[in-house]
Amino acid sequence: MTSYAAILTAGVLLASACSRPRPPRMECRDMRPALATAAVPDDPDDPAVWVHPRSPERSLILGTNKVAAPGGALVVFGLDGKIRQTLAGLDRPNNVDVEYGLLVEGRPTDIAVVTERRKNRLRVFRIPADGGELADISSASGTAVLEGETGERSEPMGIALYKRPGDGAIFAIVAPKSGPRDGYLWQYRLEDDGAGRVRTVAVRRFGVFSGKAEIEAVAVDDALGYVYYADEGDGIHKWHADPDHPDAARELAHFGRTGYQGDHEGLAIYAKPDGTGYILSTDQVSGNSRYFVYRREGGAAGPHDHSQVIACLRGGADSTDGLEAVAAPLGPAFPNGLLVAMNSGPKNFLLFRWEETGLSAAPAQARRYP
Repeated sequence: MTSYAAILTAGVLLASACSRPRPPRMECRDMRPALATAAVPDDPDDPAVWVHPRSPERSLILGTNKVAAPGGALVVFGLDGKIRQTLAGLDRPNNVDVEYGLLVEGRPTDIAVVTERRKNRLRVFRIPADGGELADISSASGTAVLEGETGERSEPMGIALYKRPGDGAIFAIVAPKSGPRDGYLWQYRLEDDGAGRVRTVAVRRFGVFSGKAEIEAVAVDDALGYVYYADEGDGIHKWHADPDHPDAARELAHFGRTGYQGDHEGLAIYAKPDGTGYILSTDQVSGNSRYFVYRREGGAAGPHDHSQVIACLRGGADSTDGLEAVAAPLGPAFPNGLLVAMNSGPKNFLLFRWEETGLSAAPAQARRYP
């Protein structure tokens, strides 16, 4: 016979379970894409945006075609969605990011950097100031990453670039396909190799990992100096992006841990010039992925309080992996910036006017880019 004590204990446990706070149900706002890019041949992954310094309507969207060579490629689109250039021959390129003003041969140079998974290295491309054709400026022997590792731990996937405001140094933060519970991410300084090409110099390993799935999506907030990464089965982590920060070895936040139906995938930051804005995180759902929105500036508990989801967005994109947001005005078509989402089934990227998100925009005259 069941004892009274056992019944009482079961009742207490049930009451405790029922009293635990649950994430509130949130209706998602359905967005309409302004347009879809042309399809890539095989498998799109990560988008990045380069903002033209003088004619923002001529800005570029870069995305990867994630397959083995010779089909693997970095694909360059205009804001009309048409393909401008295909840089083929990459051996399973995964993710791409853009940064401004790396000193190469003494001249500030805008760059796009791609992880080349099967070659265990980065590929660095110069973006001309006029938005013309990109050119490979990778050092012939100096862009290897994850050295000393084997198997999936040696294969670079995610990448985000960070420009330190104090001295303009540019770093690449790289996530491998697999890694340890501590020190999952690798960070490299990018610099001229003395011959007008770009090499990597390792500076640190950092970042905790749940061990549940993998880490791919990485995003950096240059202005505030933070790096965010998506632990796919667990949540979003926040650290200082500057490897020399006094608190660089401490995690600042771990959030977004409930309410997701699929993997935590692409991350994007809509950065307003006053330090406010939004962090967007992909909930990878087949057929209609969701994007949860958190306050960039933090919440009631301080600048690292990102516990509250303030909005949920959907736009009809299938199994979104990479995600990107830009707060700069990009001409008449995107006066308040845009959101770009990878769209798996159709093998393309969807472009959303920022107005479609229903979130407030950065001042139209603000320019965050060179």
